[in-house]
Amino acid sequence: MSNQLDLKYLQSFRVLAQELHFRKAAEKLYISQPGLSKQIQHLETQLGVSLLERDRRNVRLTPSGEYLKIRANYLSGYLDQTFSQIKVIEAGLEGEIRIGFVGSAMQEVIPNLIKKCTAQFPNIHFVFDEMSNKAQVSALQNNQIDLGFVRLQEVSTPIAIRPIQKEHFALVIPKNHPIQASNFKSLRQFDKEPFILFSSDYSSTYYNNIMSIFSDAGFDPKVSHKSIHANTIFRLVENGLGVAIVPISLTLDVEKAIDIQVIQLHKIKQRAILSIAWRKDQHFPALEKVMQFL
Repeated sequence: MSNQLDLKYLQSFRVLAQELHFRKAAEKLYISQPGLSKQIQHLETQLGVSLLERDRRNVRLTPSGEYLKIRANYLSGYLDQTFSQIKVIEAGLEGEIRIGFVGSAMQEVIPNLIKKCTAQFPNIHFVFDEMSNKAQVSALQNNQIDLGFVRLQEVSTPIAIRPIQKEHFALVIPKNHPIQASNFKSLRQFDKEPFILFSSDYSSTYYNNIMSIFSDAGFDPKVSHKSIHANTIFRLVENGLGVAIVPISLTLDVEKAIDIQVIQLHKIKQRAILSIAWRKDQHFPALEKVMQFL
């Protein structure tokens, strides 16, 4: 087996492993199907293994192919990050940090972090991408982001995670709702109301935490809608389609922009936890400088 792999062939395999369809993969790569087949055969010869099982209808990855798919995604992200760092350094900066985040992290946590970092290290460049919790974990695994701000408490190796903020929840209701902050007593007052919640796809840990709030209140919620986007939830509430429970940081200044009202749930024991996630094996000067603020 040769140790010199052609990166073009590796990229072709990565696309094919995602599509599991030669025609679709060839179209994405702008090459012919026979050309793609020849590249994959060449890669298999170089590695001395079989990566695919093929018949007239299906393309499946072998166990070796499954493993290479994972590593190829990581290597692609690593190379993209390396080339990006080179360009940033050439432009006279110290490096680039790619940050994934859930929406609430951009209310206070990330702006405060960036202010502190840029005050001490003005030549570090930041790139931001709002992503779901699941997408951030995948992006960290594939080396497509360097830091993630997530509503998770557990992740798999090689990702590390640490809680950085605990906050109260808030009840979000239409502005003209008969129950106001002045006559609110408990969540049980809303046991007949439809609820609009973050989907369990957003974070199963977060979703279970929300469900425990209802359990403590003594009722099972009627969930009318689910979303992974806070703005969607707020707009549904504004239009009278239900009420919602969200981390209080998401509600900052929202009442001024749309017709909703916010009731802070200070008396419940549950807290919304925001965590920072990163790869344990990821080390470069700019990241190490930013990490000291976390």
